[in-house]
Amino acid sequence: MTEPGIRIENLRKRYGSGDTAVDALKDVNMVVAPGEVVGLIGPSGSGKSTLLKCLGAVIEPTAGRMVLGGQTIYDDGWQIKDLRALRRDRIGFVFQAPHLIPFLDVTDNVALLPMLAGSPNREARARALELLQALDVAHRAQAQPSALSGGEQQRVSIARALANRPPVILADEPTAPLDSERALAVVRILNQMARQYDTAIIVVTHDEKIIPTFKRIYHIRDGRTVEEAGEGRALEPELSA
Repeated sequence: MTEPGIRIENLRKRYGSGDTAVDALKDVNMVVAPGEVVGLIGPSGSGKSTLLKCLGAVIEPTAGRMVLGGQTIYDDGWQIKDLRALRRDRIGFVFQAPHLIPFLDVTDNVALLPMLAGSPNREARARALELLQALDVAHRAQAQPSALSGGEQQRVSIARALANRPPVILADEPTAPLDSERALAVVRILNQMARQYDTAIIVVTHDEKIIPTFKRIYHIRDGRTVEEAGEGRALEPELSA
């Protein structure tokens, strides 16, 4: 059986102590296979952001276990010494805003992470161009971020998330600022990239336009997760973003 790209077992996160303690996560369990995109939905304050921060090694859980790409990163304590390297090399992030570096061109925005990880400049730029080609924005490789449309910027941010070949991508409201056509295009791209690069992807969203596209959905309520089958609605042929 293929090792899950993401496995979370009995994850808990408590803020504070004593009478003022707040349990943001009480009993979270999730499994995401390599090449799979799942949705994570829930009302504000349900624990979505806390869960993503724990998975992204931004905050430390209180208890439980997290496995990313076959590597146990947390088991009632961090199992990885260098969390900064973990975030750089093993986890890709896609945010609501692309957060591209404004004074770097598109290629350098994507190549920067591999270079920081030690890849030679030529190799990092070749990897960037490969991803930009796959995402149909190679013609913008030398453009500045300010010259791109919103959909193009989000494609570049997805390329950047994939640059170090992470086994996991965490996408936080990646379609919120986009109209329906561009939002569905981004979801289509995430699915394509998940399959092509064998990446497990979690998409946190409130976006009603894209929720029907997920085959599996995790609802988080009061710090606990419940899995259900999604509609898995087929995506139409790709639209230019």
